[in-house]
Amino acid sequence: MKPETHPEYRPVIFKDGEHEIMTRSTMTGKETREVDGVEYQVIPVDISAFSHPFYTGKQKLVDTEGRVDRFMKRYNLKAADADKGEEKEG
Repeated sequence: MKPETHPEYRPVIFKDGEHEIMTRSTMTGKETREVDGVEYQVIPVDISAFSHPFYTGKQKLVDTEGRVDRFMKRYNLKAADADKGEEKEG
């Protein structure tokens, strides 16, 4: 391994509200904290696994039927008109 080609890894704490993740990273923060004799860089994050909608179960579901209805309404189509268009192409 060549010297001075790889970034320096340092201990960091990623903080998401009240949750904290202690790991190593190349990122630096403005705040530091000492835990068990080791100085950590504290890096605030907006979203983590603790607050992301996918992991918390608060993910918004997309209504695909509503999309079709909006498309039909936008182009003044009826279900019969859509079926005729498919027959012409096939």
